[in-house]
Amino acid sequence: MEINMEWYRVFYWTARLGSLSRAADHLHITQPAVSHTVKHLEETIGGPLFFRTTKGVKLTSEGDVLFRYIEQAFGLIEIGEKAIADMHNLHSGEINIGASDTLCKYYLLPHLEYFHAAYPDIRIRITNRTTPETLSLLKEGKIDFGIVHLPASDKQIDFRASSPIHDCLVAGKSYAERAGLPHPLSLHDIGNHPLLMLETGGSTRRYVDQFAERHGVKLKPEFELGSIELLVQFARSGFGLAFVIRDYANDELQTGQLIEVPLDPPIPERSIGIATLRGIPLSAAAKSFLALLP
Repeated sequence: MEINMEWYRVFYWTARLGSLSRAADHLHITQPAVSHTVKHLEETIGGPLFFRTTKGVKLTSEGDVLFRYIEQAFGLIEIGEKAIADMHNLHSGEINIGASDTLCKYYLLPHLEYFHAAYPDIRIRITNRTTPETLSLLKEGKIDFGIVHLPASDKQIDFRASSPIHDCLVAGKSYAERAGLPHPLSLHDIGNHPLLMLETGGSTRRYVDQFAERHGVKLKPEFELGSIELLVQFARSGFGLAFVIRDYANDELQTGQLIEVPLDPPIPERSIGIATLRGIPLSAAAKSFLALLP
């Protein structure tokens, strides 16, 4: 049985207000329109839903049964509308973000702190993965957006460049003194030193490898570590030269624990990127958070 939902709305307010005229005023329609709608509903249901009194209308026993169900339905609709309004007003909701440990620490954290203070009722979930893994999670629908190292490409994903980052070569103070650094090194010269790099599989390692290969050099690290933080620690301890992201080693460079070794040619600047699934709308909470990011 197909019944127009508008019929139920007219029935609901007529029953609730006990008057055809008051229902018409509330719904901003004419009283004949209310009467006509109730008549259509009664014909479809198969019996009278109201009877007239001197003060208006009252429900029949069949109408009373129907009203109890319709009242629950409209109550649930109101709850749903309020829940959506709360989400749009950022009184509730959830954001799922994918990002590496390093990007969480050096890029996301200040923005997360601000957003959480402003909207404490929004739940934030972060999944720590490499850039390729983050993009896979995004395509699987397990996160709302990803924070990644660019360059990256995927036909299903839109990328927006955010903050610039700079890859560089560093050495600990003790190693730099032993090796007579810093002085400019070519990519070929790096082979004369023990080299520390990130493990294969991540976007940063791939970017540095591809840069070297374009200049005819295949880098052969002695140590492959799982994070920029470990590279910084090992380099600081004198294990050799390390490729790191300068923006994530500023403290050690400024205090002299690490020495930047000039590269000839230098590695081109790249960016942190914001990855969203193409054609998929974001929640109000996710859009509000992304609006904070540079």
